[in-house]
Amino acid sequence: MTNDLLEFTLTSRGVEGSRAVRVGYLRVSSLDQNTVRQLDGIDVERTFTDKASGKDTARPKLDEMLAFVRDGDTVIVHSMDRLARNLDDLRRIVRMLTGKGVRVEFVKENLTFTGEDSPMATLLLSVMGAFAEFERYAELGIALVMPTGRLCRLGGEMPARTALAGRLSRHNHRLSRKASRVSDGL
Repeated sequence: MTNDLLEFTLTSRGVEGSRAVRVGYLRVSSLDQNTVRQLDGIDVERTFTDKASGKDTARPKLDEMLAFVRDGDTVIVHSMDRLARNLDDLRRIVRMLTGKGVRVEFVKENLTFTGEDSPMATLLLSVMGAFAEFERYAELGIALVMPTGRLCRLGGEMPARTALAGRLSRHNHRLSRKASRVSDGL
């Protein structure tokens, strides 16, 4: 027998070779929501799923995922708002992962972070993350007016909640397309 046997490690991953792993992180805010569409059709070897609010980082599966990944792995998330709904938390988590040598991919925004990111990529993370945080506050406002369907503001009323949600969704979609075109040019 030769010494050319595949080295393996026994860790929280189990027994496996020293190859990189594609890890999926999924999150929904409530127990009645499901994660089926988040990474549909994307090949991952391990998933971590939280059913908790993204308002902070106190999520058990997020902690497990952060402890599990290592240098060379890739974490794939449907969109930035699934990883964090707070810009500071989003930046901190992405920095923590890329600092460990982990690649972070956001499918919806078509953005990838490696730790060797350009200033433009860092700007896109901040801008898109800020919109994810803004959407959270808008959704909270919408939830508060669900019984009446109307938001009040100084000088009159705003449109029904569905129209407001539709405008926010279209705006976010346009930003994602622009971000994708900019990142393709990097």
